[in-house]
Amino acid sequence: MRGGLDALEKLLTQTLSGLGYELSDLHLSNKNKYFQIFIDKGFEQGVPNGGITLEDCQRASQQVQRVLEVEGIDYDRLEVSSPGLDRRLKKPADFVRFRGHEAEVRLCVPVNGRRRLVGTLVELVGEVLQMDVDGVRFEAELGNVERARLVPKI
Repeated sequence: MRGGLDALEKLLTQTLSGLGYELSDLHLSNKNKYFQIFIDKGFEQGVPNGGITLEDCQRASQQVQRVLEVEGIDYDRLEVSSPGLDRRLKKPADFVRFRGHEAEVRLCVPVNGRRRLVGTLVELVGEVLQMDVDGVRFEAELGNVERARLVPKI
């Protein structure tokens, strides 16, 4: 695909937003022939607008299939699902949206001797993530975040 992953994400974001969903995450594998798309219904003031149902996944899958065909994007397999309880946090908006939730954050470069932080997301100030980890405030640049996930509450 011309434009690569960014162009694909933009195309999927536009397609899904037209259906009332947002692109939460995207994984490509098998030489970019297997698309795994995670959708959400969006949030208002940190509260989800309902969970993703099987019907939502089917509806999104059908529309994405049509768009990929029209755009001439070759793929072997498409999977559409919910981001789940342990959803990845990728965009700055994700860290803001889930303020007050527990998350596991893995850093590229240690902060105060720690690469793995598990604690409450406090705030995002510019590009600096603030977390409360065992009563201690940690700050890390978003560029230093290798990966981040919510910790599911069951």
